[in-house]
Amino acid sequence: MTTTSSAATMKIGELARLTGVSARSLRYYEQQGLMHSTRSVGGQRHYAATEVERVEIIRRLFDAGLSSKVIARLLPCVDSDAEDVAEDAFTTMHQERERLTADITRLVEARAVLDELIEINTRHRARIGAG
Repeated sequence: MTTTSSAATMKIGELARLTGVSARSLRYYEQQGLMHSTRSVGGQRHYAATEVERVEIIRRLFDAGLSSKVIARLLPCVDSDAEDVAEDAFTTMHQERERLTADITRLVEARAVLDELIEINTRHRARIGAG
Protein backbone atom coordinates (compact mmCIF):
# COMPACT_ATOMS: atom_id res chain seq x y z
CA MET A 1 0.00 0.00 0.00
CA THR A 2 1.09 3.53 -0.67
CA THR A 3 0.40 6.51 1.50
CA THR A 4 -0.87 9.71 0.00
CA SER A 5 -2.17 12.61 2.05
CA SER A 6 -1.88 10.48 5.20
CA ALA A 7 -4.50 7.96 4.02
CA ALA A 8 -3.53 4.39 3.20
CA THR A 9 -4.34 3.52 -0.40
CA MET A 10 -3.65 0.65 -2.74
CA LYS A 11 -3.46 0.21 -6.48
CA ILE A 12 -6.02 -1.79 -8.40
CA GLY A 13 -3.80 -4.88 -8.58
CA GLU A 14 -3.44 -4.99 -4.82
CA LEU A 15 -7.19 -4.60 -4.32
CA ALA A 16 -7.79 -7.35 -6.87
CA ARG A 17 -5.36 -9.65 -5.05
CA LEU A 18 -6.88 -8.95 -1.63
CA THR A 19 -10.47 -9.48 -2.76
CA GLY A 20 -10.06 -12.17 -5.42
CA VAL A 21 -11.91 -9.94 -7.87
CA SER A 22 -10.34 -9.16 -11.24
CA ALA A 23 -9.06 -5.68 -12.01
CA ARG A 24 -11.51 -5.64 -14.92
CA SER A 25 -14.42 -6.25 -12.49
CA LEU A 26 -13.13 -3.52 -10.19
CA ARG A 27 -13.07 -1.06 -13.09
CA TYR A 28 -16.63 -2.14 -13.96
CA TYR A 29 -17.77 -1.58 -10.35
CA GLU A 30 -16.29 1.88 -10.48
CA GLN A 31 -17.88 2.61 -13.85
CA GLN A 32 -21.26 1.62 -12.39
CA GLY A 33 -20.73 3.96 -9.42
CA LEU A 34 -20.51 1.10 -6.91
CA MET A 35 -17.09 2.17 -5.62
CA HIS A 36 -14.67 5.05 -6.00
CA SER A 37 -10.98 5.65 -6.42
CA THR A 38 -8.65 8.58 -6.63
CA ARG A 39 -6.19 8.96 -9.49
CA SER A 40 -2.48 9.50 -9.36
CA VAL A 41 -0.79 12.11 -11.55
CA GLY A 42 -0.10 9.25 -13.98
CA GLY A 43 -3.76 8.23 -13.99
CA GLN A 44 -3.42 5.09 -11.86
CA ARG A 45 -6.36 4.23 -9.66
CA HIS A 46 -5.79 4.30 -5.91
CA TYR A 47 -8.31 2.76 -3.52
CA ALA A 48 -8.81 3.32 0.19
CA ALA A 49 -8.33 0.26 2.40
CA THR A 50 -12.05 0.42 3.20
CA GLU A 51 -12.80 -0.57 -0.39
CA VAL A 52 -11.80 -4.18 0.43
CA GLU A 53 -14.91 -4.56 2.57
CA ARG A 54 -17.03 -2.74 -0.01
CA VAL A 55 -15.89 -5.09 -2.78
CA GLU A 56 -16.81 -8.06 -0.58
CA ILE A 57 -20.30 -6.61 -0.07
CA ILE A 58 -20.68 -5.96 -3.80
CA ARG A 59 -19.59 -9.54 -4.58
CA ARG A 60 -22.16 -10.96 -2.15
CA LEU A 61 -24.89 -8.85 -3.71
CA PHE A 62 -23.93 -10.02 -7.21
CA ASP A 63 -23.82 -13.61 -5.90
CA ALA A 64 -27.39 -13.09 -4.66
CA GLY A 65 -28.42 -12.46 -8.26
CA LEU A 66 -28.77 -8.70 -8.05
CA SER A 67 -27.96 -6.39 -10.94
CA SER A 68 -25.48 -3.53 -10.67
CA LYS A 69 -28.43 -1.12 -10.88
CA VAL A 70 -30.08 -2.69 -7.83
CA ILE A 71 -26.77 -2.89 -5.99
CA ALA A 72 -26.29 0.85 -6.57
CA ARG A 73 -29.66 1.39 -4.84
CA LEU A 74 -28.60 -0.76 -1.87
CA LEU A 75 -25.11 0.59 -1.24
CA PRO A 76 -26.20 3.87 0.38
CA CYS A 77 -27.32 1.68 3.30
CA VAL A 78 -23.67 0.67 3.77
CA ASP A 79 -22.59 4.31 3.89
CA SER A 80 -25.39 5.77 6.00
CA ASP A 81 -27.10 5.15 9.32
CA ALA A 82 -30.21 7.04 8.19
CA GLU A 83 -33.40 5.13 8.92
CA ASP A 84 -35.03 5.98 5.58
CA VAL A 85 -31.98 4.66 3.70
CA ALA A 86 -32.10 1.40 5.67
CA GLU A 87 -35.84 1.07 5.03
CA ASP A 88 -35.36 1.65 1.30
CA ALA A 89 -32.66 -1.05 1.21
CA PHE A 90 -34.93 -3.44 3.13
CA THR A 91 -37.80 -2.85 0.69
CA THR A 92 -35.51 -3.26 -2.31
CA MET A 93 -34.09 -6.54 -0.99
CA HIS A 94 -37.60 -7.91 -0.42
CA GLN A 95 -38.64 -6.90 -3.94
CA GLU A 96 -35.58 -8.65 -5.36
CA ARG A 97 -36.35 -11.76 -3.31
CA GLU A 98 -39.88 -11.80 -4.73
CA ARG A 99 -38.45 -11.44 -8.23
CA LEU A 100 -36.08 -14.36 -7.65
CA THR A 101 -38.92 -16.48 -6.23
CA ALA A 102 -41.00 -15.80 -9.34
CA ASP A 103 -38.02 -16.70 -11.54
CA ILE A 104 -37.55 -19.96 -9.63
CA THR A 105 -41.25 -20.81 -10.03
CA ARG A 106 -41.04 -20.21 -13.79
CA LEU A 107 -37.91 -22.37 -14.04
CA VAL A 108 -39.50 -25.23 -12.08
CA GLU A 109 -42.54 -25.08 -14.37
CA ALA A 110 -40.31 -25.05 -17.47
CA ARG A 111 -38.37 -28.05 -16.14
CA ALA A 112 -41.64 -29.95 -15.56
CA VAL A 113 -42.70 -29.32 -19.16
CA LEU A 114 -39.29 -30.43 -20.40
CA ASP A 115 -39.54 -33.59 -18.25
CA GLU A 116 -42.88 -34.37 -19.93
CA LEU A 117 -41.35 -33.86 -23.37
CA ILE A 118 -38.41 -36.08 -22.48
CA GLU A 119 -40.84 -38.81 -21.39
CA ILE A 120 -42.82 -38.48 -24.62
CA ASN A 121 -39.59 -38.64 -26.62
CA THR A 122 -38.41 -41.68 -24.63
CA ARG A 123 -41.64 -43.56 -25.45
CA HIS A 124 -41.41 -42.50 -29.08
CA ARG A 125 -37.80 -43.69 -29.35
CA ALA A 126 -38.77 -47.03 -27.78
CA ARG A 127 -41.57 -47.48 -30.36
CA ILE A 128 -39.24 -46.85 -33.29
CA GLY A 129 -36.49 -48.98 -31.86
CA ALA A 130 -34.03 -46.17 -31.18
CA GLY A 131 -33.96 -46.57 -27.45
